Amino acid sequence: MLPDVDDLSRWAVIACDQFTSQPDYWEKVKDYAGDSPSAYNLILPEAHLTDDNSEAITKINSAMNDYLSQNIFKEYKNVYVYVEREMLDGSTRRGIIGVIDLEEYDYKPGTSPLIRATEETVKERIPPRKSIRQNAPLELSHVILLCDDEKHEIIEPLTFAKHSMTKLYDFNLMLDGGHIRGWIVRGDNRRALNMRIDSYIKRKSKDLSLVFAVGDGNHSLAAAKTCYEEGFTSQYAMVELENIHDEALKFEPIHRIVKDVEPETFIDELEGSICNDGDTWPLKYYIGENSGTINISKSKGASPLIVLQKYLDDKGCNIDYIHDIEALRELSKEAGCVGFEMPVFDESAKRDFFRVISESGVLPRKTFSMGHATEKRYYLEARKIQ
Repeated sequence: MLPDVDDLSRWAVIACDQFTSQPDYWEKVKDYAGDSPSAYNLILPEAHLTDDNSEAITKINSAMNDYLSQNIFKEYKNVYVYVEREMLDGSTRRGIIGVIDLEEYDYKPGTSPLIRATEETVKERIPPRKSIRQNAPLELSHVILLCDDEKHEIIEPLTFAKHSMTKLYDFNLMLDGGHIRGWIVRGDNRRALNMRIDSYIKRKSKDLSLVFAVGDGNHSLAAAKTCYEEGFTSQYAMVELENIHDEALKFEPIHRIVKDVEPETFIDELEGSICNDGDTWPLKYYIGENSGTINISKSKGASPLIVLQKYLDDKGCNIDYIHDIEALRELSKEAGCVGFEMPVFDESAKRDFFRVISESGVLPRKTFSMGHATEKRYYLEARKIQ
C-alpha cells in the first residue's frame, strides 16, 4: 500500500534506528511533517525510547487505525515495487520491495536458514519493536535484504524494463535523503523476476548455506519473527532486496577503541595470542600520537575483525565503536586507550561477504554500516499484517 497524499516528502521518514543521539534531527522531522499524514506518526525513533514506551506505542497503533479509516492508502496487490534511490554523491542504488517468509529467516546463533542476520542481534533491542508490531494493523519497513548476485541478474534487468512499468512515485526525500523513484512490477515483468529469483536461490544454495542476508533492520525483522511465532501477526514481512554488488551500495567499517588498558602491554599480549607466522592480515592501531600494525593470523578465523572481536570479548575489554577515522585517531590519544582501524569494505570484501557468514555464522556486532545515516532506507510503502 502507498499513501495517496499530496506530498510524499512529508510522509517518508528515515529508519527509526538512525540519529539516536541527535533528538534535534527528529524534531526537524516532526516540524517538516507538520499536520500532513506522515510515517513519523507510525514509528518510534530510538532517540525517543524510554523505560516505559506504552503511551507512545498506543498513539502509533491509533494513528495506523486512523489512517486506515481515512482511506489514505491505495492498495496494490500481488506486485513488487522496483526502487531507484539517488544518493547525494549522484550514484543510484537499486532495489525491489517485496515480502519474505519468516519461516525461512532466523536471527538466533547456531541456526542456518536461507535468510539470516549478518551481525549479532542484541536481544534488548527487540521488545520495543515487538510491542508496536503485535497490535499494529500495518507494517512499514526499513529492512534491507542483500543478495549475492555477482552476475547482476535479479534486480538490474528492471532498470531496462522500467519504461514499460507504471511509475508510483518520484520525489525528494526530506532532510538530505536524496531522491527516490518507484515503479510497479507486475504481469510479465513480475513473472520474469520470480523466475530470476528462483534461479538465483537454486544456484546459490548449491554452494552456500546462506542465500539472503539482512543488511539493515535485523532487529525489526527479529521482532516480526517473534510476533509471528507467538501468533500475533503475519507469516510474512516486507523488505527491500538489494544486490551486495551494486556499486552504489557502500559499506562503512566501524572501528574499535579499547579503553582502560596499559596500551603497549596490551598490544604485546595481543600479538602473542592472535598474531603468528604464516598468512596474515595487517591491522593498523593507534596509541597516543603513534601508530603501528599488527598481523593477525588467518588461521585464527574467517576475517581480522572476527578474530580481534573474539579476543576482545574473551578478555572482557571495555570497547567503544567509532564510525569516523579522525575521531578514532583523536580518541586513541587519551590515556589508557588503543584504537584499531578496521579494514575498508572493498570489492574483495563484498565478494567474500556471504562466504564468511556461511562459514562462520553471524558477524560480531557493529561490524559495518551500510552507508551514512541519511542513506538508510526511508519508511514509504505499508502493508497490512493483521
